[in-house]
Amino acid sequence: MRSIAKFLARNKGFIAFLLCMVMFRSAVADWNVVPTGSMQPTIKIGDRILVDRMAYDLRLPLTHVSLLHLADPQRGDIVVLDSQAAHERLVKRVIGLPSDQVAMRNNVLFINGHPASYSATTRSGIDDDVQNPAHYEIERYGAMSHAIRLSDHWPSQASNFGPVTVPAGQYLLLGDDRDNSMDSRYFGFFPRGEILGRSRHVVASLDPDHHYLPRTDRFGAPLD
Repeated sequence: MRSIAKFLARNKGFIAFLLCMVMFRSAVADWNVVPTGSMQPTIKIGDRILVDRMAYDLRLPLTHVSLLHLADPQRGDIVVLDSQAAHERLVKRVIGLPSDQVAMRNNVLFINGHPASYSATTRSGIDDDVQNPAHYEIERYGAMSHAIRLSDHWPSQASNFGPVTVPAGQYLLLGDDRDNSMDSRYFGFFPRGEILGRSRHVVASLDPDHHYLPRTDRFGAPLD
């Protein structure tokens, strides 16, 4: 016990710093490593994204308990959530708000009976190999506008669904890589309480296909 007390006394400054960092990351701001391509082309595999944990709630540190409601997720937000249905942390885009009616027909979104509009675009630096070619489009609905990735040869079985009505207190979330994302089409609606924060920027990025060298052009890049 004396040796433990001496260790704590010698390192109290460092321990206090660690505790402050843990509290800060759990309640104010955090970063999240993205190991999969479900949000391509917006978020690339190996991106480290900044998570604003105070975007929607002030939470009790180290818990999901909301002390103060600050705002609600908006359509088009990129959110980070701890999903009980998926048993893991997810990064997805908010598509359907509470009471919205959402459907998809051949990867075309319909929200409250109105289709989103689409226009062709290009994106670089995505792993579109010969086995899995894809094309890119800008999806627009109201103020929401972002790029999506669509497989040329292997469209997802979930490219058609609904219409479904989003219940109160829940959200319909989709990945931007529409044919390669486990999202509300598989797990159902996500409760508001599981959403931890919003992401709008990349902190840093390492390229797993090139020995994890840094992608310096991604550092600080905005997420649309």
